[in-house]
Amino acid sequence: MARRGRWWGAVLLAAVLAASGCSQGTGNPTGELGSTDVGEPWALPDTELVDTGGADFALADDADKPVTLVFFGYTNCPDICQLVMSNIASALTRLDDDQRDRVEVVFVTTDPARDTEKALRRYLDRFDPSFVGLTGSMKRINELGDAFHVAIDKGEKLASGGYDVTHGTQIFLVDDQEVPMFWRQETSSAELADDLVLLLEDA
Repeated sequence: MARRGRWWGAVLLAAVLAASGCSQGTGNPTGELGSTDVGEPWALPDTELVDTGGADFALADDADKPVTLVFFGYTNCPDICQLVMSNIASALTRLDDDQRDRVEVVFVTTDPARDTEKALRRYLDRFDPSFVGLTGSMKRINELGDAFHVAIDKGEKLASGGYDVTHGTQIFLVDDQEVPMFWRQETSSAELADDLVLLLEDA
């Protein structure tokens, strides 16, 4: 797991390199992250959910790669979820193999009633088979969502008989049991990839 402050060290290092003309080819000449700093990092609870293999998974304990990205969504999401997950998957293809192996992506369902372990696995495999999918009781998912400041609400019933689920659309960074920053949904895959390179330089 990345230690607290590593991401900030990466920013400072990249800024110095950029100023000296040695940007390491990240594609980001300013050496600045395009993410949003939350200020005082948000602490993660020890909330346990279940991954698509049926094993218990707590972000506070089991997110053990240098960089962990977290997104809240659901497999029946009509648009935003697929767009964001596609951008994440595309960003990872811009990294070299070593960099890619040091990034973990976790998708937390906001619709556990429909998102079974099998449904989550089938959905995530469309983007990247290595992506971790988490489900569990609505109570536990809301508890985790609260830590990320993500409000989760079942929306109006659709004509098809289904329903929408309101949820956050940010991509969060988990670092040493805390959430120091996030990216907005409009972040492009190229921008996200550049930021991941910066974060990994000092991870």
